[in-house]
Amino acid sequence: QVQVVESGGGLVQPGGSLRLSCTASGGILSIYTMGWYRQAPGKQRELVAAIISGGNINYADSVKGRFAISRDNARNTVYLQMNSLKPEDTAVYYCNVRTHRPTGPQKDDYWGQGTQVTVSS
Repeated sequence: QVQVVESGGGLVQPGGSLRLSCTASGGILSIYTMGWYRQAPGKQRELVAAIISGGNINYADSVKGRFAISRDNARNTVYLQMNSLKPEDTAVYYCNVRTHRPTGPQKDDYWGQGTQVTVSS
């Protein structure tokens, strides 16, 4: 069974930085994408950033120029460097790992338990 474990959340002042890490383990055949989503109270979960196995990266418009996603394929680990944090970045951040199946085009999604990021003075 695939396990996804996140770390690195916390409390930071506006303008500060945090780095999130996420590692996937257990029964992984091949990872297609690794990414970060977030969910603020009363809002839907939204994509923050994702990186595809070929290297293509997608960012939410709200984080472009402030956040950077990177991936260590050998360690099945993805990082999210968050700079110039704003109060509106406050949310629970979830790591998503999407894997190929042995046959066919379908993918499977695995989620971490979430890590709280709070930006406040």
